[in-house]
Amino acid sequence: MNGPVWLVPFFPLVGFIINGLFGKYLNRMMVTLIACGAAGLSFIWSVILFFRLSALPPDARIYVEKLFDWIVAGRFYAPAEFHLDPLSAVMILVVSGVGFLIHVYSHGYMGHDQSYARYFSYLNLFMFSMFLLVLGSNLLVMFIGWEGVGLCSYLLIGFWFEKKSASDAGKKAFIVNRIGDFGFLLGIFLTFVTFGTINMQEISIQAPELLAMGGGLATAITLLFFMGATGKSAQIPLYIWLPDAMEGPTPVSALIHAATMVTAGVYMVARLSALFVMAPVSMGVVAIIGAVTAIFAATIAITQFDIKRVLAYSTISQLGYMFLACGVGAFSAGIFHLMTHAFFKALLFMCAGSVMHALSNEQDMRYMGGLKNKIPKTFITMLIGTLAISGIPGLSGFFSKDEILWYAFSAARGHWLLWLIGAVAAGITAFYMFRLIFMTFFGKERLKSEARHHLHESPPVMTIPLMILAVLSIIGGYVGIPHVLGGHNNFAQFLDPVIAKVPTHGDVHHSAALEIILMIISVIIALTGIFVAYRLYVVDPKLPVRIGERFAQLRTVLYNKYYVDEIYGFLFVKPFIKLSELLYNVADKVFIDGTVNLTGYGAVWTGEVIKWFQTGYLRNYIVTFMVGVVILVGYILFG
Repeated sequence: MNGPVWLVPFFPLVGFIINGLFGKYLNRMMVTLIACGAAGLSFIWSVILFFRLSALPPDARIYVEKLFDWIVAGRFYAPAEFHLDPLSAVMILVVSGVGFLIHVYSHGYMGHDQSYARYFSYLNLFMFSMFLLVLGSNLLVMFIGWEGVGLCSYLLIGFWFEKKSASDAGKKAFIVNRIGDFGFLLGIFLTFVTFGTINMQEISIQAPELLAMGGGLATAITLLFFMGATGKSAQIPLYIWLPDAMEGPTPVSALIHAATMVTAGVYMVARLSALFVMAPVSMGVVAIIGAVTAIFAATIAITQFDIKRVLAYSTISQLGYMFLACGVGAFSAGIFHLMTHAFFKALLFMCAGSVMHALSNEQDMRYMGGLKNKIPKTFITMLIGTLAISGIPGLSGFFSKDEILWYAFSAARGHWLLWLIGAVAAGITAFYMFRLIFMTFFGKERLKSEARHHLHESPPVMTIPLMILAVLSIIGGYVGIPHVLGGHNNFAQFLDPVIAKVPTHGDVHHSAALEIILMIISVIIALTGIFVAYRLYVVDPKLPVRIGERFAQLRTVLYNKYYVDEIYGFLFVKPFIKLSELLYNVADKVFIDGTVNLTGYGAVWTGEVIKWFQTGYLRNYIVTFMVGVVILVGYILFG
């Protein structure tokens, strides 16, 4: 295969350097051209690489490009090396394509921000870091990208650092992810000790030979890696940073939630599928955490009024679906949903940004309503994204979501209870997403006076990316039409050579009729969610208030997000603050400062003693000299 892979991350790296160092000397249009041009060139080159890779026979679609020897220490070898195969090819297409549209959209959304060049330099750095993560051929290169997206999330979530809430949210994301990254690092160490290499292709080959099926070593390695995934991809118990990440600019939310950071954990689990299939316990944990997170986050979303926070909890829930798929061994289905989710979730966040742009940055849905005819392009595109995430037949989300639900039920490591949780979560998703649509675009207008005077549709630089993503949200799932609907699931076939298979003790067969029935049931559940939202927020808008009053305690618990932040604050944050204060007052002030101060006091005391012998009078020195002579002579004569 011809063509350097390193060009994909190189373009945004150059954009970051130019805008980061010289952006303040350039006009805004030049900054935009550099940043968007870098993202666009990465996308064009990713498309070229994708088609070149697809032209090869399926068993030859692996290309390794070594740049240089990076770390060579004894038997530890970590080259700077890129790995292009079907999985990484799909990822770079998603990251570069969606990332480019977000860059273009940002030109309109952030056009009046004072730190325009800084913003775009961070966006380019974000894409560069994500490319490193998905293209790295070994765990260390992946980890550099892994930490890079963590750094960029901190910089962009806290982009408006003048606001305390934004700076606090950035710190929260950074600290929570350090917990997960600690597990990731331990996983790398244990993997090297076990395999003698950190090259992921070599690990995949050796895993069946060196690891016992269901053994403690395989379980330990995979659980450590999954600990890192729960941080980056916002799963229980490390999901708490993602809702607060809404403090950053809305295009940043789109980039984090759709194409970069939160997809890293899902990609990592799929990339290391050869390890995970050797650890049934770990896969069970992944499936259960994914299913529980999916319904847990969905129940929180139904009570939120901040339009971006609803979408944030939606992302946490959808990531749960992806991990549910990986946990039952359907890694390709998880990546398929990752791709379709990138389309409609980027669309939904950017539509939310368009609504906020029209309403002077208003985010509370209680102060919206009646916008359907005022901002029609935003409404139509957001409706398409909402239909897609709700799993309505014919749109991309239907194909990827129902594939996950089918495998959750039918796979050797699936279970009907996992399917039920996923199906119920899908119904709740349809409910809260159409609740968002009805509260924002339908009913009586509830705008504040400033928003009413400012109301207007977004400019083409913002609406054209919405239209492109809306089209992708419709057609993006047709690359994975299941066999039962007359397709061949080309997406799964494309990934098949690089995804490990779960060993089974005999084939598990289910009829096509059963798959159709479960598909129909999931669609009925989704339609029921939509109907309930319509009944509550269009037909009788006062009914939610009465229901809330009747179930006041439950509503309070959901609105306060099960008080998880408060529980973590009581169990972890406050004790660590107390411990820090203790260490400061004892270890720092008493021992460290005390030792330094004691040295100073000792020098002062020594000076005070010695100064009595330094009077400056010659007679005193002669007397002292004579006393010394007498003592010395006496010692010589009588000693």
